[in-house]
Amino acid sequence: MTVLITGADGFVGSHLVKDQAQRGRRVRAVDLTFSRIGAMADTPRLEMIQADIRNSDAMCQALKGVTTVFHLASAHLATTLPERDYWTINRDASRMLVELSHAAGVDRFVHCSSVGVYGKITHPPADESSPCNPDLIYERSKLAGEQTVRDYSSTSGYPVVIIRPAWVYGPGCLRTEKLFRAVTKRHFFFVGDRETKRHCIYIQDMVEALNRVASHPNAPGKTFIIGNRKASTLRGLVQEMADLAGVPAPTLTIPRLIATPLFTLVETAFTVLGQEPPLSRRSLRFFDDYSFDTSLAKREVDFEATFSIREGLRLTYEANPGSLNLGKAPDDVRAKAYTR
Repeated sequence: MTVLITGADGFVGSHLVKDQAQRGRRVRAVDLTFSRIGAMADTPRLEMIQADIRNSDAMCQALKGVTTVFHLASAHLATTLPERDYWTINRDASRMLVELSHAAGVDRFVHCSSVGVYGKITHPPADESSPCNPDLIYERSKLAGEQTVRDYSSTSGYPVVIIRPAWVYGPGCLRTEKLFRAVTKRHFFFVGDRETKRHCIYIQDMVEALNRVASHPNAPGKTFIIGNRKASTLRGLVQEMADLAGVPAPTLTIPRLIATPLFTLVETAFTVLGQEPPLSRRSLRFFDDYSFDTSLAKREVDFEATFSIREGLRLTYEANPGSLNLGKAPDDVRAKAYTR
């Protein structure tokens, strides 16, 4: 079995590359750079292909002999990225890649989207049939990517699976590390209701979900939300991080009426300067209710997340606390928070 993974050097992609290699599969890893998985260059059956997924010639070559495609690559976090790049990467390249995969005889195409396609959820928890109302460029372009892949599958009969992951976290996740640092340095503050819910999924569960939809006979033609069995409150999520770090949990709360213009102003100012802003309109999404009904994946492909948020954060922290600029939490704090 030969798999092709686009976005292979990203957070999820790098974990998936390691997982597939450990399963004894031939892996073709495609990305622009290989800072995360470069140390794996000598791994048997692993081929690293440095290419832009918008390059049709390069992708044609990469797809030869491939049985499964995991399409993870996307324009994602950079607010200074030109808008046209979001469309050409998240929409146009996805359409091209699914067509090339079909022509190359690839058995199954797994397209990784995002729960961001829902935009602001008006009636949580959302499920796969809930309306999508994205307003940010990342969200809109990811939804367009979904639609173009789904349309091609519908007209051609080609087996495609679309997944919408919740917030994926774990060792090596830059967003998780940033949040840990903010909590530890007491820079973190809430916006609005601290009991707002957020759905998460630990990276090991995410990798297992990708494997499940890539092989299960019920998966083709369907869209799945991938997340924990239940959402966590923001207060509870941050409390877990504070307990791990051995610091008081943050309590400062800013009203959304103040935060919205503030975040927008900071984003605008930094974008004009050509720099990534510390706060942005997308940052505000963290404080929206992003809770979901994840039961469809359980019913259709027998996938259910196994790592609790407490266990996942503990494993994330213990993997490399030095990278988070954190000291070890006192033994009594750690025992109190994580004894089962």
